[in-house]
Amino acid sequence: MLEELKKSVCQANKSLVDHGLVILTWGNVSAIDRQSGLVVIKPSGVGYQEMKPEDMVVVDLDGNVVEGNLRPSSDTPTHLEIYKAFEGVRAVVHTHSTYATAWAQACREIPNIGTTHADHFHTAVPCTAEMSKEQIERSYEAETGVSIVEAFEGIEPMHTPAVIVAHHGPFTWGKSAAEAVQNSVVLEQVAKMASISFALNPNLKMNEDLVEKHYSRKHGKNAYYGQVVK
Repeated sequence: MLEELKKSVCQANKSLVDHGLVILTWGNVSAIDRQSGLVVIKPSGVGYQEMKPEDMVVVDLDGNVVEGNLRPSSDTPTHLEIYKAFEGVRAVVHTHSTYATAWAQACREIPNIGTTHADHFHTAVPCTAEMSKEQIERSYEAETGVSIVEAFEGIEPMHTPAVIVAHHGPFTWGKSAAEAVQNSVVLEQVAKMASISFALNPNLKMNEDLVEKHYSRKHGKNAYYGQVVK
């Protein structure tokens, strides 16, 4: 079942190590088959080096295991909330990469203060609200997903495909597992750049016209960056 999707999800999980975004087992990648509504996700606590496509777990949007002998990632309910709310999302990545997690622990959004950020994310990368005791005790992982969805009120999630979860870490998404991983790579880099930039100048502000120029030249109908695909 979903054998090709299992392969891409397994490879995407392994690539987190290649990009230096995870250590130990601190991260996970999932992808959804929108036709069937089934999600393929990394098994909980399994090391990246020994992971195989057949180890991936298939769940439905209610979190029920449809196929697989291992337990799915403990973050599965968070991924599912994102899929249910954001129809354009086909894959989700969660890491504890150093700089993005530092912004999460500081409970700070990552402002759009440079063209590198603007090339990939249209707005500041939002930070979720801090979770209440009731949310944590009720259903922590699912409530994490709910808080992510709430953070995107008024923001197009496919234009800024990343979020900082307060006190926790980053999540990104995309139209494929590979794209979602790429967004995690970019997020970590802009988080690092922003950390250094604010250390140099705490009063930074960005030219909004420059943000729009850099975002629109790579995204949308008037984009002109790169080559035309024939």
